[in-house]
Amino acid sequence: MLPNAPRPFDFDLGETADMLRDTVASFARAEIAPRAAEIDKTDQFPMDLWKKFGDLGLLGVTVEEEYGGTGLGYLEHCIAMEEISRASASVGLSYGAHSNLCVNQIRKNGNDAQRRRYLPKLMSGDHVGALAMSEPGAGSDVVSMRLKAEKKGDRYVLNGTKMWITNGPDADVLVVYAKTDPAAGSRGITAFLIEKSFKGFSCAQKLDKLGMRGSHTGELVFEDCEVPEENVLGAVGRGASVLMSGLDYERAVLSAGPIGIMQACMDVVMPYVHERKQFGKSIGEFQLVQGKLADMYVSMNATRAYVYAVAKACDRGQTTREDSAGAILYAAENATKMALDAIQLLGGNGYINEYPTGRLLRDAKLYEIGAGTSEIRRMLIGRELFEKTA
Repeated sequence: MLPNAPRPFDFDLGETADMLRDTVASFARAEIAPRAAEIDKTDQFPMDLWKKFGDLGLLGVTVEEEYGGTGLGYLEHCIAMEEISRASASVGLSYGAHSNLCVNQIRKNGNDAQRRRYLPKLMSGDHVGALAMSEPGAGSDVVSMRLKAEKKGDRYVLNGTKMWITNGPDADVLVVYAKTDPAAGSRGITAFLIEKSFKGFSCAQKLDKLGMRGSHTGELVFEDCEVPEENVLGAVGRGASVLMSGLDYERAVLSAGPIGIMQACMDVVMPYVHERKQFGKSIGEFQLVQGKLADMYVSMNATRAYVYAVAKACDRGQTTREDSAGAILYAAENATKMALDAIQLLGGNGYINEYPTGRLLRDAKLYEIGAGTSEIRRMLIGRELFEKTA
């Protein structure tokens, strides 16, 4: 960081959001950023961070205080996601999967008993959470999932697999979607709360990924896995509604991950263009370099404006499916482009692993694939706009 770096643009997010940003940024600089390269190299998540996140109240940002949460909104959740991802995108991804995809889903759709059973240890960091939706043959076409849940007495027996599950190898509690009525299409999907100790449940393999290394991703296997009927999340046959409503909030919060990557690109580039000398002066004095810096800065702050606006809409209960998808579409593609620009500005140094720019690019690309590909997001946005104007 530059010692005389200018203050960032003030988006007037409020005192609470600003204080949270300061707290998380300070923690991330001290506890995460110094380990980011090693996390990527070893592909190992620093498990001690979960308890530290819990102590800071970051694992239950959107959970009501009566259940032990912080009682804040999606805007504050985005701020936490952004600052953690700025230090390490892979740690940010695991944090988002835990705190939003799992914790927030239980908070939104669980009954009182489920909330009181599962949320305390998830929010303290004693337990790790995950969400399992995708399968080897059901990625974008999630309704075609084949994990089957058959009712037998007072429990359901699950058989099948899930694939590409963030936090899967480490998760103690998982929100899992399965077919309770395969002939009913989307109306035959039910959400379940699965504990890793359930008989018949296992993680078959941890996947070796291009980027987001250290955020453990796995294949889950269900072999006659018995799940008590009280572990149905929401209602039987209402899993698609649980899934789709959760996706809107998931996309809004995960949109902040690419913003963290974009800021990390600026953190690398700005000192470099001052320090690197060519033709007798800093490369930052050349107009072509300044033009690229300008494009990066504007792209980052335009993305922030959209994502923060969508997060505020979520807090008002006014989010729209097209804008949740739009926020992550815009953020993800801008982050990938910005990482490429950062590599270009560093020249040869941008292409060697002594510098973090290669890692930032590999990490950024994930956000064009996970939580719905860019193609699916465009299809969804176009469809929503067409149907609303019919």
